[in-house]
Amino acid sequence: MLEVQKDHHVQSTRNVRVGINAHLLSGEAGYRRAGIHQYIAQVLHHLPLNEGLDYIIFTRHQAGGLPRPGFTAVSTKWPTEKRSARIAWEQLGWPVQARQCRVDLLHSMAFVTPIVVNCPTVITVYDLSFVHFPDRFPRAQRWYLTHQTRRSCRRARRIITISESGRQDVHRFFGVPLSRIDVVYPGVDVVYRPYAADEVRQFRQEKGHGRYLLHVGTLQPRKNIPVLLEAFARLNEPALQLVLIGGKGWLYDEIFARVQALGLADRVHFTGYVPDDELPLWYNAAELLVFPSLYEGFGMPVIEAMACGTPVVAAGSSSIPEAAGEAGLMFAPHDVAGLAERITAVLHDPELSAKMRAQGLAHASQFSWKRAGRQTAAAYRLALADGP
Repeated sequence: MLEVQKDHHVQSTRNVRVGINAHLLSGEAGYRRAGIHQYIAQVLHHLPLNEGLDYIIFTRHQAGGLPRPGFTAVSTKWPTEKRSARIAWEQLGWPVQARQCRVDLLHSMAFVTPIVVNCPTVITVYDLSFVHFPDRFPRAQRWYLTHQTRRSCRRARRIITISESGRQDVHRFFGVPLSRIDVVYPGVDVVYRPYAADEVRQFRQEKGHGRYLLHVGTLQPRKNIPVLLEAFARLNEPALQLVLIGGKGWLYDEIFARVQALGLADRVHFTGYVPDDELPLWYNAAELLVFPSLYEGFGMPVIEAMACGTPVVAAGSSSIPEAAGEAGLMFAPHDVAGLAERITAVLHDPELSAKMRAQGLAHASQFSWKRAGRQTAAAYRLALADGP
């Protein structure tokens, strides 16, 4: 059941062994490669080496694909791409594998740690959407996430959130002292940058959408897409298109119904999942990114778009103001008229658009995956220093 491949560069001396649950890494193209997958992959790639910590990466994929030289990869035959199997592995398989690997600290990069574990734990909590919007989750999934995340947070030595808003949520809903919660912001990959005008022009011609607004995110209720559709319908821009990038999540039928009801079927385009190497061009070619979410753990598309030099209009809710900073144009998430006005302003005010592009580039440059890796390792050291 246990498959281990260890890189020959790992030091022979006995460093502290940190066991990291990375089972939510997706091995195939699809919407699951967004969000959490990207955060896990980038943090693993940027964890500092040769600083007294060895990293044991527990993953559902074959052990041949080590994330980095110097890491140990541990795979399993459990079919953890299925939620039920992943839960069972987290509670039964992972503790056994951790003991076999003589792990000193466990880090769950997705909400839940084992109930029975013989070493300290760290947990990453991306958001508490299942607490804020309980009616939007299947009953069993909501119960498991709520109760097991609360238990895991209360028992963990350190909790990592990806925004200050998330940090306050964990404190408010689970009663964890703020002193035990660390904020590790996402970074921006170097592929998100302004592209040459000729390359962007060619991309637009290939896709055939002309001028378009862009939304990036899984189709699900908290993304607030119906408000975006209502605002788009109010624009006096008959040639403007709306492109929605992202896979189908859940409870998305209302979105397609609203497109039909508003008579927008010819102007609204659903791309589904877009490959990672193509997404920067979608940002570059857009007039602006519109991000109307009711709730986000952070909102990575906001800083990705800004890093590409694309203006951003976003809802001023939850963590999104942290992602947008002073560079984004904010609106109240239910204010359809306000959203339409801000989109119109960006489209028709060249000075405003140019200012937002410049501010966005400067703002996005502040988010670093290298810093995120170092801050994660710092959380490990704090957890190990905290004692029983």
